[in-house]
Amino acid sequence: MTVEKQQQDSEKITQDLMRQFAVIFRQITKHKLAGPFQEPVDVEGLCLHDYYEVIEKPMDFSTIKNRMEAKDGTGYKNVREIYADVRLVFKNAMKYNDERDDVHVMARTLLEKIEEKWLQLLPKVAEEEKRREKEQTATQVATKLAEEASHANMARDLSNELHEVDMQLERIREMVVLNSRKISTEEKKKLGTALTQLSHQDLIRALEIVAEHNPSFQATAQEVNLDMDTQSDVTLWRLKVFVQDALKVSGRNSEGTGMGCNSNINNDDNKAKININNKNRNSPASKRKGGRSDAVTRASTKRTKKISLNSLNPLNP
Repeated sequence: MTVEKQQQDSEKITQDLMRQFAVIFRQITKHKLAGPFQEPVDVEGLCLHDYYEVIEKPMDFSTIKNRMEAKDGTGYKNVREIYADVRLVFKNAMKYNDERDDVHVMARTLLEKIEEKWLQLLPKVAEEEKRREKEQTATQVATKLAEEASHANMARDLSNELHEVDMQLERIREMVVLNSRKISTEEKKKLGTALTQLSHQDLIRALEIVAEHNPSFQATAQEVNLDMDTQSDVTLWRLKVFVQDALKVSGRNSEGTGMGCNSNINNDDNKAKININNKNRNSPASKRKGGRSDAVTRASTKRTKKISLNSLNPLNP
């Protein structure tokens, strides 16, 4: 059942209950004791100077009838509102007049009759109110779920847009690299030196960059051979930018090429064997999470830079 159909059914039941109570109301207004309650109390004519001090909200049958028939939106919303005003007519009379006064007695008599009739109608009223409450709860839950789904869609769309932006930036970055000059042999040597100054995490990321452009490169091996001369310019430029950023964040010196380091490297025409370990444990940098890699190097006859990842294995001492 649609929400619109539920609302239509609920409105139909409410109107039916109000019609049933209207019959009860007409019976009360035609009672022989109903005369004093037909119209508003004539406060001035009866010289009831303290009436409005005693009665906060005056009420009478004609006022109730007019509101029941109102078409301008000021009418009663449900049957309980009508019943409350009818009771108020009699409660006011009983409150203002002494219990031995005729008006007080008449009001009490009619109040008992209207309450008796109300008890007969009450089960239907309570059932409808309970059903309406369930519908309202279901509507609120559905609305909340719809809002959450909308927010989730917005978050997903935003995530997709951000991902697309990242991809576009990556493509732009690669285009810039492709249009850049080739990296010199000296820059390759300094890039290799700078790699030894990276933290474990940054070094792993650097090797992943190499692997992205060279599928055959084993970035996760215990010891890797990184030949700078065989890497593409795109790879080398990406490495250079990454290393510059990583060293800048770590606070290491990056003068000159932007990747300078203080390790003891003995490069011979860009031919060096580089082993990464954690021997320098007393330096402040090595105490940081992930540590810094000391560079212990020696000359090699190979034209590659060999990087040992034993120290990157958390199982190693």
